[in-house]
Amino acid sequence: MVHRANASHIGGCLSIADLLAVLYASALRVDPDRPDWPDRDRFVQSKGHAAAILYAVLAERGFFPLSSLDDYCRDGSVLCGHVTSPHLPGVEVSTGSLGHGLSIACGMALAAKRDKRAVRAFVLLSDGELDEGSTWEAILFAAHHHLDNLVAIVDYNKIQSFGTVAEVLDLTPLAEKWHAFHWAVREIDGHHLEAIADAFAAVPFEPGRPSVIVAHTVKGKGVSFMEGDLAWHYKAPDAAQLARALAEIGAGE
Repeated sequence: MVHRANASHIGGCLSIADLLAVLYASALRVDPDRPDWPDRDRFVQSKGHAAAILYAVLAERGFFPLSSLDDYCRDGSVLCGHVTSPHLPGVEVSTGSLGHGLSIACGMALAAKRDKRAVRAFVLLSDGELDEGSTWEAILFAAHHHLDNLVAIVDYNKIQSFGTVAEVLDLTPLAEKWHAFHWAVREIDGHHLEAIADAFAAVPFEPGRPSVIVAHTVKGKGVSFMEGDLAWHYKAPDAAQLARALAEIGAGE
């Protein structure tokens, strides 16, 4: 998809592929035949620039045909380069302007509480957007309102647009920060499928507290020449690189 469209963000797509695969396979209560089912869980991909992987997962889950993925990031397509609603089943809200997704998910979780619905709100954050003050306002808000039906997932791949997280704005100690803001915290290997599934199955980690999964991931995971390389935040693979990448991940096997 990214090669065909000459688009960006393949590195950040690969860092969250395992998280989304497990989330949609075993944790998220959704129905592709009823995308507007009132009692569905809500998912907000706050790092909306990694749209390609979410669209791929939604198509694999049956929200729309796999053939639609051929139009990703092309003029006139509803599969925009950043996650876009309302024209795509399974997409709750448009994202990509970083720092807003957690606030939206807080609203969803609070509304479910007040409506007495067994609805959970999951939100996937990039580590880079934790630089945004609005994110920390939402972190305070969620704990204050005891939103234990809210689950934040941090894609902690430690590389953002123009450098490593440590170079741009150091977040360490990250888990301790969330804990200090009264969240229940679990750190996992974001590419270990069993660890991911166990974390999702255990939420809420503590009654009365929102949960956060700090997922340690690798940008470009699974493709040797992309892993940990800042350049793949923006680059698209050429034909030779595409063939090599697909061979490394075993595509078609």
